[in-house]
Amino acid sequence: MSVIDNFESWKDFLGDRLHDAQNNGIGNQAVSELAYDIGNYLSTEVQAKNDQEKMLSDLWNAADEKEQHAIANTMVKLVQNEGTK
Repeated sequence: MSVIDNFESWKDFLGDRLHDAQNNGIGNQAVSELAYDIGNYLSTEVQAKNDQEKMLSDLWNAADEKEQHAIANTMVKLVQNEGTK
């Protein structure tokens, strides 16, 4: 099973990557920009596989750039207390 097939596993994966970035000195602004870039990539290059992914894609595509940054920042906040490490 892929890490993206289960939402809890996906949050743990993202939480681990966030903690790795923070432990390596990457600041919050850089993390925020990276989350935004990943959101853009996912919305344009990855086909939604379930209703939740479709809803997130629809939200992202309906949002303007400022709102997309807010979505990305919210995802970072969602996973900041997640992870397996």
